[in-house]
Amino acid sequence: QPLNQGDLFDLSPEMADGLDKLLLFDGPGSVEDVFCLTFEAGYAFCGEARSFELKPDGANIPVTNTNRREYVQLYVEHILTASIKAQFDAFKAGFLTMFHPTGLLRLLSPRELEVLVCGSPTLDFYKLQNVAKYGAGYTAQSTVIEWFWQVVHEMSETDKKKLLKFVTGNDRSPIGGAQTLSSLRPCPFGCCEGLEGR
Repeated sequence: QPLNQGDLFDLSPEMADGLDKLLLFDGPGSVEDVFCLTFEAGYAFCGEARSFELKPDGANIPVTNTNRREYVQLYVEHILTASIKAQFDAFKAGFLTMFHPTGLLRLLSPRELEVLVCGSPTLDFYKLQNVAKYGAGYTAQSTVIEWFWQVVHEMSETDKKKLLKFVTGNDRSPIGGAQTLSSLRPCPFGCCEGLEGR
C-alpha cells in the first residue's frame, strides 16, 4: 500500500505535522511564497546540511499549490524508503531467512508484522505493576513502590514511553505486552535489560 505522511508520524511527529500543514495551507499567500520549498529533502550529515533532489532538477522546481501533494508523496517515500534502502535491504535479507515469504508472512497484516518486529506501541502499566518483582527488601506494599506506581499511572503516554525506554532501551512493549518484562532495573543508558545475574 502507498506510504503517506501518516506513516511518517511514527518516525517524526513534527515532520508529519509540518507536511500536513503544507497540504492544508489555504493562505494568506501562496504555498510557493510562504513555504519557499523546492523538490528537495534536506537533512544533516555529521553536522553538515545536505539535500537530496526528490525528482530530476528538483532544486529548481518550486513547490506550489498545485504540486504540493506530489512533493509530500515524494518526500515521504524518500524518508521512509530511499534514504534507508541499504539498511532496509540488509534487514529484509536477514528477515526473509527466518520467515519465508510464502508462509507466515501471508497471514500477517502490516500492523501485526510491526508488532512482531518492533513490539507493541500500547503500554499497560497496570499489568506490569501486577507482575512486577522487587529486590533489595522492597515489596509491592512498600511505601516508595506505591508512590512510584502512583506517579507512573499519572504520567502521559509520552512520559510512560520515555520511562520504558530509560529502563529497557525500547519505548515499546515486547510481544505479549509490558507484563512480559521480567524485571525493571533503571539504567541511564537503557542497557540493563536481560543483565540480571551477570
